[in-house]
Amino acid sequence: MVTSHAICLLTAAGLLLAVPPAGAEVVAPDEIAGVVKVDAEGLIGLAQRSRPVLIDARIAVDRKQGYIEDSVSLPDVETDCASLETIAPDPATPLLFYCNGPKCGRSVVAVRIALQCGYRELYWFRGGFEEWQLKAYPYLKD
Repeated sequence: MVTSHAICLLTAAGLLLAVPPAGAEVVAPDEIAGVVKVDAEGLIGLAQRSRPVLIDARIAVDRKQGYIEDSVSLPDVETDCASLETIAPDPATPLLFYCNGPKCGRSVVAVRIALQCGYRELYWFRGGFEEWQLKAYPYLKD
């Protein structure tokens, strides 16, 4: 039997192997198996229908540039089964992840961890904050 602690350790080990070489450009994949990809309008529609927990997977310095209202800050480097359980104790809770955009891999890492932790209704806003700003949707800034 694989425990959540073991999953977190396996995830961390896998993430270390997946880190691109210094100077390499990060490009998010087009799709993530087991995850529904949405655009900005899809995020808005989903928020109106099922009210997923919106998770900003960016680090603090990126979030200071602005963030989508009602999003929870949980950087990918702090994402594990325990931190997700704090935000969403029920694995049936819909979760939607975003980061800076297609050249940001943080939401990819975070949503894959959520998959491994057993969350079943996962959404990914690949365009991220970059698309949100380009489409002139409102956002908050501390």
